[in-house]
Amino acid sequence: MINQESLSLTNEWDKTFPKSDKTEHCKVTFVNRYGITLAADMYFPKNAEGKLPAIAVSGPFGAVKEQCSGLYAQTMAERGFLTIAFDPSFTGESGGNVRFMASPDINTEDFMAAVDFLSLCERVDPERIGIIGICGWGGMAINTAALDTRIKATVASTMYDMTRVNAKGYFDAEDSEEARYQKKAALCAQRLEDLKNGEYQLGGGVVETVTEETPYFVKDYYDYYKTKRGYHPRSLNSNGGWNVIGCESFLNQPILQYSNEIRSAVLILHGDKAHSCYFGKDAYANMVKGNPYAANKELYLIPGASHTDLYDGGKTNAIPFDKIEAFMKENMA
Repeated sequence: MINQESLSLTNEWDKTFPKSDKTEHCKVTFVNRYGITLAADMYFPKNAEGKLPAIAVSGPFGAVKEQCSGLYAQTMAERGFLTIAFDPSFTGESGGNVRFMASPDINTEDFMAAVDFLSLCERVDPERIGIIGICGWGGMAINTAALDTRIKATVASTMYDMTRVNAKGYFDAEDSEEARYQKKAALCAQRLEDLKNGEYQLGGGVVETVTEETPYFVKDYYDYYKTKRGYHPRSLNSNGGWNVIGCESFLNQPILQYSNEIRSAVLILHGDKAHSCYFGKDAYANMVKGNPYAANKELYLIPGASHTDLYDGGKTNAIPFDKIEAFMKENMA
């Protein structure tokens, strides 16, 4: 057995959502191919018998499993699936040092390691495994589906393409060689400052206050991460954020390069009022372009929903769990 790190895991219920009386819950760990041990919450329906279909869930980018990925996992467990919500490498209760770093490669591997774990779990039918990625992890989920042939169904909810937003800025407003050069130069200078100071400087999470001038999507994040609605002490977005250089490699390592070669089923969910909706629309268009397996791909827009409405349902219970359940069951059959 591959050695795992010894992790300190919290035993009490410290989620941002109520505990269901329809599911069982426990902590599990597994290791990725870089030797990083990942921590996850496992959920499964009470009194379930036989081997179950399974789903691995992660996201949003900078969140922890005690936030919305756990909500998705618990809800899908209520609907008959064995699920895990995991913290990505270098974050939350998962292992990996230096903390608060991200990598397109390692984070894609995190999802594949979750599929490894589920495939070998005695309670899981290995022929019925799906994944759900939220926000930046929606992009990672699609990237994983392009690499992992064991995945039968993928849901990307309110997705970001983190390589695109890092390289081109929001709404592609910084899509120029000059803008990218300045970002790279600043990050290279920060690397040296961090080494001189003996620690990595945090970039800051979601803003501490909002004003009338604050962009609407930043207010959307604040309303989730900085209030009782979604705050968690281990969440990067709720607190100090990623390291300034934490996402450096995203600038020149595009994900989704081979998304139009995905054969398995993919459902992209987005609120039509979300600032991020262009990521989902473009990802869908690129995924089906020239793909002979386009028939099992779908873009599903939720009227009136913002980006974070699909984190926890918002005020209108916007997450279409019936749609997700039907999609998973149909494509895992």
